[in-house]
Amino acid sequence: MTPDLVVLAARVHTLDPARPRATAVAVRDGLITAVGDARDARDWRGPGTELLDLGAATLVPGLTDGHSHPALGLEMAAGTDFSAVRDLDGLRAALTAAERTDGWVVGWGLDHNAFGGRPIHRELLESVLGPDVPVFLRLYDVHSALVSGAALRAAGIDGPRTFAQRATVVCDADGVPTGHLIEHAAMDPVTAILPRRPLAERRDELLGLLTDMAATGLTGTHVMDAGGEVLDLLRAIEERDELPLRLRINPWCMPGTDRDGLDELAALHGTAGRGWLVGGVKLFMDGTVEGGSAWLEHGDCHGQSREGLWLDPAEYTAAVHHLHAAGVRTATHAIGDAGVRHVLDTVAALGPDGRMRHRVEHIETLPREQAVRFAQLGVIASMQPGHCSFTRADGTDEWARRLGPERAALAWPCRTLRDTGAVLVLGSDWPVANSDPREVLAFAQLRRAPGTDIPPVVPEQGLTALMALEGCTTHAAVAAGEGDRAGRIAPGMRADLTALGLDPLTVPADELAQSPVALTVSNGRITHRAS
Repeated sequence: MTPDLVVLAARVHTLDPARPRATAVAVRDGLITAVGDARDARDWRGPGTELLDLGAATLVPGLTDGHSHPALGLEMAAGTDFSAVRDLDGLRAALTAAERTDGWVVGWGLDHNAFGGRPIHRELLESVLGPDVPVFLRLYDVHSALVSGAALRAAGIDGPRTFAQRATVVCDADGVPTGHLIEHAAMDPVTAILPRRPLAERRDELLGLLTDMAATGLTGTHVMDAGGEVLDLLRAIEERDELPLRLRINPWCMPGTDRDGLDELAALHGTAGRGWLVGGVKLFMDGTVEGGSAWLEHGDCHGQSREGLWLDPAEYTAAVHHLHAAGVRTATHAIGDAGVRHVLDTVAALGPDGRMRHRVEHIETLPREQAVRFAQLGVIASMQPGHCSFTRADGTDEWARRLGPERAALAWPCRTLRDTGAVLVLGSDWPVANSDPREVLAFAQLRRAPGTDIPPVVPEQGLTALMALEGCTTHAAVAAGEGDRAGRIAPGMRADLTALGLDPLTVPADELAQSPVALTVSNGRITHRAS
């Protein structure tokens, strides 16, 4: 049968050992049917075949974002963008100019470093906006927020609280909330009363976001939540349209989830639409270094980050074992070295099992003796190179100061994990960092923002160009349990293709971030074509 689509390009990096290079690819019914050169393509074509000659472009397997939050991220990134704020004067100016929705000032992306080491306190908000304006500012780690007294009162928060997980309503010596809320359980009472837009508006915004992502070369993403009514939004989109990206969704299993909750998550596993699938569960072992809620082997400079988010870590272990027995893959947020170690110990206790592989997300600081266990245990590492932008090579930022120089020198050990044989899937963690995969690829190599002269963070942990590309293609497919049917350009593989104007294996990484995107094909369907 003749193909639906034939794509010609100057270079095709197939990442298939059987045929690493080609210049032509044929597609039919969402699958790659042939790989060869332009001469072969003449024999493939039929009367209904669309031929796309991309000239000097380079075709690679479709790029995948290994960790993002498209729908929930639209809520996390609601309101005013505070990510450009660098100090308290900048914060005051941004607050003065911030838009208001139903009387609220809502913002996101506020850098912990903007406080200059001062306590995170609602007085910084109220001195600008007064005591009666409800304010919710999500910090860039999305695990903490600064809120005003009016917002606390509206949410009924008037003192310390206890939760089914480790989360903190920070209070002063008199038990009065400072407005600093650490971890989701502490923020939930406020986020529950924030202004929300109708589902139809959020549906259209999500479709627009995914369309924009496809234009950057993304063919799919591993969605690390089911918040923001993700499944309802996706169903609403597919009533009228096709998804521009393939989405693999991992609903949250929050610390303290009981057996009934675990069974509900297991029952949701496998739920699917035309372009999306619930294909795992996301758990949280710890929080963030900047928020003092990461789990470190030794506390940070404030004596914080000594414990995980589960009140009893054995309950986390039991939850993973329960989900594993139900055939559900897990992906665990673990940032601190103790948190990562506990996840690895948990997987080790499962014993040999070839059915599925579990993941660890983020891995911000880790000694080599723990890093080597990823390959030994078959655990997949999932990392976001753009997170390096939140620390500084000279160690003067909040993240590095809290950890101290020894642990900061182990920052985001991407190269160690690859060199020791681990599968390493790369992603953005959007909206925490830019979702553009060209920037992800560049960051992974440079350990700094592309196009800048910022000193790189632990540059010896930079990846080669091939390693970076594999992190968004072949390794991403393995992480999704699809290594036998995706991530490579070969006959029988899913037809996910990305065409770039520059060759990602040879062009300087600073230039790669600005490469034109000639074509994006997801599941055999063209989702972006350069004009």
